[in-house]
Formats: sequence, structure tokens, C-alpha cells
Amino acid sequence: MTPDPAATSGPTPAFILVRPQMGENIGGAARAMWNFGLDRMRVVAPRDGWPNENAVAMASGAGRLLDEAAHFDRVQDAIGDCDYVFATTARMRDITKPVMSPERAMEHARAIIAQGGKVGVMFGPERAGLENDDVIQANALISIPVNPEFPSLNLAQAVLLTAYEWQRQTTQVIPEVVMMANTDWAGLVEVQKLADHYEETLDTAGLFYPQDKAASMKAVLRNMWSRMPLTRADVQVFHGMIRQMKRWKERG
Repeated sequence: MTPDPAATSGPTPAFILVRPQMGENIGGAARAMWNFGLDRMRVVAPRDGWPNENAVAMASGAGRLLDEAAHFDRVQDAIGDCDYVFATTARMRDITKPVMSPERAMEHARAIIAQGGKVGVMFGPERAGLENDDVIQANALISIPVNPEFPSLNLAQAVLLTAYEWQRQTTQVIPEVVMMANTDWAGLVEVQKLADHYEETLDTAGLFYPQDKAASMKAVLRNMWSRMPLTRADVQVFHGMIRQMKRWKERG
């Protein structure tokens, strides 16, 4: 997946990996960040040291994030320049804090950054997540709605979900498009002519019988043609089909 250049312009949140255990997950997190135009990674006390060869191998195309990632020994230092910090968590904490969905959190992050603030998002280690001592340093929590019977998310997965919501808040995401294969949508006149062609042919074939039901049957067919999203290529195929059936009938 190629990052959208528009997504990388302007300030972005810092994604802070706190005591990550596996280099592969750090590399996967880098890939997930860069997929959605985020390149500010911070790593706090990784278990296997820093830099990490396994992280580099897994990053595959997003190695620049690892090269430029800031390394810290303590959470306090990693979030020291942030004006607002989120902590991701998969379980409820006995701590009074706002709890936001990833969508709401990234909407809030966008508003803070737009006013010149700096935002950090903390992700905990794979085994048990962030400790309470980490969480109490955050302003708010991010809770990803997952299956309560299996709430554990891989580190890179949690990063990807949050990064995706950041992109949704900062770039236009088109909900649906139609890929046109060397054709255009058929115009109203083209569809009407197709309907005429079928109606005339089917009338000759005796479809519209009995006579008192002919009008309603024709209306149903006309409505079907106008309801169908037809391309010009589709129209030509339908014309060809009815012409070939007529030729076959004449030969018979």
C-alpha cells in the first residue's frame, strides 16, 4: 500500500512503543504507521535493545521510521514534550480518566495539533500492555472495541487501527468507488433506446399477453432498465444479445 502524500503533510501524533518485546512487532508497527502517513515513532526501553535487526527486517519499506525513531529509557522522557497523551488499553483500569474510541481520540488529537499542540499515543508491551504507572501519566485512554472474550491485540495491530483512524480524521476517505473498465456510464437516451429495442422485440414474440396486462408488464421492464446502473458497454452487449436471438429465431 502506498501512503497518501497528503496524509504525511503537517504535524502528526508521536506513536510511543513502551517496552516492546519483539523486534518483529516494532517493525510491523513501523509499517502500519507509514501505511497511514505517520512517521514519528518513539521507543521506550525495548526488551531486546536498540537498534533491532528483527525490527528492520519486518519494517520492509518503512525502515526510515526506525532510523529516525527516538529511543528513551523512561516513559516520562518519551512524553516530556507532549501537550496531550493517550494511553491505549485493552482492559478497564481503576483510574478515573476519559476513555475514548480510536475514532474519537484521533479526532481530539487532530484538534489539539491544529492549535499547535503536540500529541503522544502510548502502546504497551505485547504480554500485558501498559502498567498503571504508565497509564496515570496519560490524559486519556483509548479503548479499542474488541471481542471481550479475546481482547488481546498484537502491538502492530493496535498501532494500525489507531493510525487508520488518524488518517480518517485528516484526509478524505471515499467510502465507495466504481472502477470503470474502458467505458462510461450509459446516458438516459441510450438506456431508453435499449428499452425500446427489447420492448418491440418481446412484443413481436408475444410476451405481453394477455392484453389487459401488457401495460403493467412493460412498465415493470422500463423500471428495471432505468434502475440498472448500465455502462455503454453493457448496453451494447444487451443489444447484441437480443439481435442474436432474433437471428437464431429467423434461421430456425
